[in-house]
Amino acid sequence: MIKELLIQYNKGGVFMHFILITSFIGLAIAIERFIVLWAAAKINKEDLLKHINNNILQGNLQGALSTTSQINNPLTNIIRAGIAAVANRGTPEEVQTAMDAVALREVPRLEKRIGLLATLSNIATLLGLLGTVVGLIGAFAAVANVAPAEKATMLSNAIATAMNTTAFGLIVAIPLLGAFGYLNNMVQGIVDDMHESSVATLNFILTHKDKLMRK
Repeated sequence: MIKELLIQYNKGGVFMHFILITSFIGLAIAIERFIVLWAAAKINKEDLLKHINNNILQGNLQGALSTTSQINNPLTNIIRAGIAAVANRGTPEEVQTAMDAVALREVPRLEKRIGLLATLSNIATLLGLLGTVVGLIGAFAAVANVAPAEKATMLSNAIATAMNTTAFGLIVAIPLLGAFGYLNNMVQGIVDDMHESSVATLNFILTHKDKLMRK
C-alpha cells in the first residue's frame, strides 16, 4: 500500500513536492495554534472568578491582582487590566476602556495564523489542478505522433497519472480546511468566555466599588 502510494506520488511530478510542503506548513501551524488555544481554553473560569470576587468583597484589590498575575491567560490579562484601573481610582468608563484595550490586543493573538490554513487549503487545491493541467498538456503532446492503435492506451494512462496531483491536493486541502474551521470555533469559544467573564467581573467591581474605594 505504502509502496503504491510512493509510486503514484513520484508519477505526479514536481507539483506533488509543492503540495507536500504546503501540507507540512499547514500541519505545523495547526499544531502550534491548537496548543496555544488549548492552553487559553483550559482555565477554570468559575474558580478564577470566585477567587477574584472573594477578594473584591473583602476590598482586597492587591489580592485580586495577585490572583490574575499568577496565570498568563487572555482572560486574566483582561480582568487584571480592569482591576488595575479600579486601583488607580478610574471611573467606570476608564475601567471599561482599560479592559477593552487589552481585549483588542488579546483577540488578534488568538486568531494569529489561523487564516493561513484556509489559504494553504486553497493553494493545495490549485497546485493539484495546475499539476493536472500541466500533466494533460504533456500527455497530449506525447501522444501526438503515436500510432492510433496505441494512442488511446497511452493517453488514458497519462491522464490517470496527471490526476494524481489533483487527488493529492484535495487530500491535503480537506484536512487543512477542517482544521481551519475547528480552530476558528475554539477561538470563538474563548472569545465568548472572555466577554462573558470580563463583563461579569466589571459589573461585580462596579457594584462593590464603594467598598473598594474605602480600602
